[in-house]
Amino acid sequence: MVSLPEQKSTRGAGPAAQHCEPYPAVTVDASGVVLSHNAQAAVLLARVAVGAALGEVAPAWLIEAHLRRVSGAGEERSAWADGRIGAHGVKALAVPRVDGAVTWWLVGDSAPPSAAQELARERRRAGLLQELSSELLASLDVDRCTAMTAQRAARHLADAAVVVGTGDGHDFPVTRCTSDGPVVQERVALDPAQLPGLAEALRGLPAVSSRWIDPREVPSWAVPEGFVSDVADIGSAVVVPLPGHGVPTGCLILLRRRQEATRLALPGPRNRDGFTPAEESFAQLFAARAGAALSVARSHTRQAHSAEVLTRDLLPPSLGRVHGICFSGGYRASVAGELVGGDFYDLYPADTPEAETVAVLGDVCGKGLEAAVVAGRVRHALQALVPFAADHTRLLTLLNGALLSSHRTPFVTLVLVTAVRQDARVRLRISSAGHPAPLIVRVTGQVEEARTDGTLIGVLADIEFNTAEVALQPGETCLLYSDGITEARGGPLGDVMFSEDRLRAVLAQCAGMPAEAVTERVRMILAQWVGEGPHDDMAVLAIGAPRDNRPTTVDEPTRGR
Repeated sequence: MVSLPEQKSTRGAGPAAQHCEPYPAVTVDASGVVLSHNAQAAVLLARVAVGAALGEVAPAWLIEAHLRRVSGAGEERSAWADGRIGAHGVKALAVPRVDGAVTWWLVGDSAPPSAAQELARERRRAGLLQELSSELLASLDVDRCTAMTAQRAARHLADAAVVVGTGDGHDFPVTRCTSDGPVVQERVALDPAQLPGLAEALRGLPAVSSRWIDPREVPSWAVPEGFVSDVADIGSAVVVPLPGHGVPTGCLILLRRRQEATRLALPGPRNRDGFTPAEESFAQLFAARAGAALSVARSHTRQAHSAEVLTRDLLPPSLGRVHGICFSGGYRASVAGELVGGDFYDLYPADTPEAETVAVLGDVCGKGLEAAVVAGRVRHALQALVPFAADHTRLLTLLNGALLSSHRTPFVTLVLVTAVRQDARVRLRISSAGHPAPLIVRVTGQVEEARTDGTLIGVLADIEFNTAEVALQPGETCLLYSDGITEARGGPLGDVMFSEDRLRAVLAQCAGMPAEAVTERVRMILAQWVGEGPHDDMAVLAIGAPRDNRPTTVDEPTRGR
């Protein structure tokens, strides 16, 4: 039999060993370097030391067993290996860790039968922690992570588990379940002082032992439905904090019925209603893994919500029919998966049918989220200047001055359009500021270019613009587009620009179509042209005179600006 000293050092083989170290244990990483060991291992392996190579301090059979284990060759075999260390016959139990290292427990051949049972339980505990980490980190949904934590805790640590999240001081998210029952999640108005240790655990303070909690004091909101018929049937309760990354993520309440055997108990005498110190210690390890995963999930949720709020105003507006004029838009960002970029369009509906509705399509220098932020600043400046839209030159001059005074805003090109319905026709005033001139699709199929040009915005102090006036007959459309449309590369070899000529040819086929159909047709053709290849931001905005005679009111709701 291997002689074991009566020491209880916690310098040993990782968390699984810290609450119980009856046998020598040494933790070795995948490359064969000793990461840690306990005092008993130092007695058995005289030369063992942190940082030493296993091949220099252990017998050949243990080295070979470790190599098989880390390479995966021994996964399907027994977790045990045996051989001799000096004059002693030794059995070694492998307990793999999440980081790829392996903790080897070394048991003498003549050790009592309970030793194998005890180490097998250690192995199950380590496997449970590894499974918990893998499952929780695979999901970034807070509710799902919380539900899995409660389920695992109820099945392996107690008879019922309750997870209380951090709340606002009055309402707290509570997740409850039993070992064989459904998970219930709800917000509960509760006082943490109702249960000893709860308020402290929610602040991240150490766990309160079950010895200090009277199970009769467990409040009703912490008892899963159907768990017990009376609170007196609760045999024991323990409150364990869920530590997060810098801040607590809540706490875990474990409940056990009276006279109920536990699943992970260590051998030896114990109160059948209560939790042993070893079980409470393991519950803290369990809670540490769960708390870390919940912290990651909550951080991701907060970041996703922040990103959604910050990008909400950067998204293109919803368009529709305003005062008898049809508006339709389409957008495709240059970065796959992104919803915003440097191109933009906006619509500012008029208050009355007699007033002009303002539409604009523009392109700022750059791509991606940074360009979208710059475009957002330009759009907010335009929104403030809409009252001056009756005079295009004045509005664009004021915008140019605003951008010149901001050193962080690069240049921008745009097309400004004011539209009003006059009987069946739609009258447009169009001004280009360094942007491709809009194309007019006549009902005959003829495609014309609006006679407008001007200086781009945000570069020069002295700027000039020419405003064109265009009348759209019923069934005719004016298309505003960014240069990402005509400069999109595609074709058989993916290196040919789409060009204005191809755009004109597509629009000629759209004669008489409503504005929505025109933008959809252009987007479809461009998607086929570029395929999966790289491209710039692409934006289109169509303004159409409908063929029907609907009244000049706000016919369909449009968010616009």
